[in-house]
Amino acid sequence: MRLGTKTLRDADALRGAGLIAPAARDAIAAVGARYAIAIPPALAGLIEHADDPLGRQFVPDPAELITAPHESADPIADEALSPLKGIVHRYPDRALLKPLLICPVYCRFCFRREQVGDGVLTAAELDAAYDWLRARPAIREVILTGGDPLLLAPRRLGAILQALEAIPHVETLRVHSRVPVADPARLNAAMAEVLATEKPLWLVVHANHVREFSAEARAALRRVQARGVPCLGQSVLLRGVNDSAQALEDLFRAMLAARVKPYYLHHLDAAPGTARFAVPMAEGRRLMAALRGRVTGLALPTYVLDRPGGLGKVPIATPEHV
Repeated sequence: MRLGTKTLRDADALRGAGLIAPAARDAIAAVGARYAIAIPPALAGLIEHADDPLGRQFVPDPAELITAPHESADPIADEALSPLKGIVHRYPDRALLKPLLICPVYCRFCFRREQVGDGVLTAAELDAAYDWLRARPAIREVILTGGDPLLLAPRRLGAILQALEAIPHVETLRVHSRVPVADPARLNAAMAEVLATEKPLWLVVHANHVREFSAEARAALRRVQARGVPCLGQSVLLRGVNDSAQALEDLFRAMLAARVKPYYLHHLDAAPGTARFAVPMAEGRRLMAALRGRVTGLALPTYVLDRPGGLGKVPIATPEHV
């Protein structure tokens, strides 16, 4: 267990924590020059070594510097579908709002990992986003993502949620976050209270392995759930992390035990340098088929592909879907 007090942010910190060999320092520093490194103490304490299911997700690897021909910096066309800064509009009845672009932890498979630094929307940019949403009565759901909305101070996140609640045609709010498992201390009583909105709000927890549901993570989720906030789980199918029926069963059972309903299992987006995580779609379908009858239907998420070019998600659990 590496229970330090600081987030690991560079190759030297990773070497000091025993997560990379001294000889790998320069190669990992080269990765860090392109893609940010951030592993909070609570998460670092769960990583046994760089190639375990948690280490593979968060410890850099030189393979990330190799871009395969099919990979793209914007694989699902977020930029093309962004009418103004902070907004992505892919479906008629909902829109993404990205109040900031920084994350508590930089996942090595995430296509947003190049968006680093101080990416907080200004007050003027937020006002413009609200105006855009107010002018579109077809939008009934707003999804806060990024980045990670739970990195905002509770007061600031609360102000954003209040502004969204004041838009009459917005009926549902959603917050997507890795904070509950990556940095659970942030999900304190003040933050939990902010999420207890008048309009329905769903907290979607991003987690890919059973070990991410630590005692601290489960306690953080209970603080939110005690205030009536329902929780969903979202995962990505990743080679060497959860690419077996047993690993997926353990993950989804851990979600249910934490009162988190498995929602989506994503097929990997073709982001640059992520080829080592790729699981063929046919293998993903076999894994989902193996879970049917093995676990309760409550534990089965929808296996989806976010189609390249911004065409949206489609279920791919059967050949007929494909």
